[in-house]
Amino acid sequence: METYWREVQSIEEEREEDEEEEEERKSMDGVELEEAWLTEAGLSSLVTGSEWSEEAAPPVDVVLSTLTRQQAATVRKRLDNYNETLRKRNRQPVRDVRDVFTEPDDDSAEQGSSPSQRRAESPPSRYHNTTKTIRRSTHRVRPTLPTFAFDGHLPEHPSSPTHTNLPAPTHSPPHTHTVASWPRRADWLVRETPYSEGVAEHKRGGTCWDCLRFNGSKNSELQGLTCADDLSSRDLTRLGFISHIELSTFLLALGVQTKRTRPPRSRTRDSGVFGVPLTSLLENDRKTFPGIKVPVVFQKLLSILELTGLQTEGILRVPGSAARLKHLRQELDRCCGAFDWSSVRQVDAAGLMKLFIRELPTPLLTHTLQSTYRSVMGLSSEVHQIQALQLLSLLLPEVHRDTLRALLVFLRKVVSHQDQNRMSLCNVSMVMAPNMFAIRNHGNKHSIAKQQEEMEEAMGGAQLIQLMIRHQELLWIVPHFLLSQVRQMNQVSNQKTLVLSRTRTRLLRRKNEKNDRNQITELCEDVIRVHAPLHTKVSMAIQLDEQTTAKDVTSRFQSETSPVQHLYEVGGNICERRLHPDCHLLDVHKVNPRCDWLIKP
Repeated sequence: METYWREVQSIEEEREEDEEEEEERKSMDGVELEEAWLTEAGLSSLVTGSEWSEEAAPPVDVVLSTLTRQQAATVRKRLDNYNETLRKRNRQPVRDVRDVFTEPDDDSAEQGSSPSQRRAESPPSRYHNTTKTIRRSTHRVRPTLPTFAFDGHLPEHPSSPTHTNLPAPTHSPPHTHTVASWPRRADWLVRETPYSEGVAEHKRGGTCWDCLRFNGSKNSELQGLTCADDLSSRDLTRLGFISHIELSTFLLALGVQTKRTRPPRSRTRDSGVFGVPLTSLLENDRKTFPGIKVPVVFQKLLSILELTGLQTEGILRVPGSAARLKHLRQELDRCCGAFDWSSVRQVDAAGLMKLFIRELPTPLLTHTLQSTYRSVMGLSSEVHQIQALQLLSLLLPEVHRDTLRALLVFLRKVVSHQDQNRMSLCNVSMVMAPNMFAIRNHGNKHSIAKQQEEMEEAMGGAQLIQLMIRHQELLWIVPHFLLSQVRQMNQVSNQKTLVLSRTRTRLLRRKNEKNDRNQITELCEDVIRVHAPLHTKVSMAIQLDEQTTAKDVTSRFQSETSPVQHLYEVGGNICERRLHPDCHLLDVHKVNPRCDWLIKP
């Protein structure tokens, strides 16, 4: 812990004398807590009486139609708590839980669905009976599974933020020490059931299926699962609703209670670099560098450290001059675009990088989620800790998620050079923990109990950083069951839209009757038509087989002069999804037979 407390002392010495002490953050009361939870689950109309104005937010019945029984029970419990608290205050609830979660008769439910719909449904015991639910397809996407071992040269996904103006790492001789000496197979990424449904055995004191698989097989290949930034913003919004409900259900099933506090009042600056929200920085940077995902100043600091600091002993741990750091900070805030980066030394870049993270008005892990992050260490199983961290990562705002990913990629590079820089995984996590998690003023310790609590928070934060560095590839992958629930939500929304535009659809169908007949024939024969509007050959019909992958299709349109292209799944039961090069297209075609196939950058 010496490294941790030395970093805390360094942080306190760098604080400006006129900086106000952070006010004590009070816990949210029952109404505020449940109202915030329901809003983040896309169910704000249950407490406000009006639908969310955001276009990507579906109606309440659409969200509820995708939930499993356990997820629905979590929502019901939250709404019950909200209404009960209102009643104690002699206030009338906007929506009663019985109006939301009605239990129709089995006979009427059977009469209301066609035989084809009944055949497509999964066993009824798994779902609640609030609204008509579109079940998952019987065709499962089963890509080959990944091996997640610590390796400084693992292939990176094309969408990784490290591809945006960050230099390539300096290669070093093989290391004698590694973070993990064995690979792990994450079969649970392609499971059909939510994490919350697989923890019953673990809760009874046994070992659950996920834990066995995670510590079992050691042979696997790189695969083609979906990353968070492969999805459109509309799909990501809906993914956030389901992830939020599933995380609460998952932690509740494991007996973990989370506390939530009101965000503190923080001073937000409109200009400069430090103390400016990530969204503001990125919006300003995109005027000069369109399409970047991580603020330029943060990328530049990581770039300097990667080029010159990976072999430096004590990098990140050894503090620089507080006076020089203050001067560089003022210069960066004054003239960021014309700043002379050649004068920044390794130790300066490390100090500025940590200072940048600490002074974000909204922390990198956000005020809303920080307490939940800390509660993850209350889980006894490592695989459950990683699953919870994965759900949390999917809940982060996009710019926070991309910046965190860039940071974790850099930190793993630091650890991979520990023979030269003496920065092991433990050292790196101890240094970064007080910068990523809020630190209380520990100068005046009043009791042994408070000292013990502070020690536990320090250890918990460091262990979380270790988990995120070791298993960072897992954090950005969308589990198959979540993607399936997003597809269900889109399908229900599409059905509502089709009902409203039935007349228009009928006219279009008559007009293009011949083309529709040809398309149906192609679908039956597993033939897809790929569109490439940016190429001279604008479309191509392709016969699919079990081995056809996305890169097989893009290679037919690729030339030496053309930029890197990707295949996208557009429409049907997804808004837009970029396909991994190793993704098997026949599986996607079976899950979403009415989608369009588009090639673009």
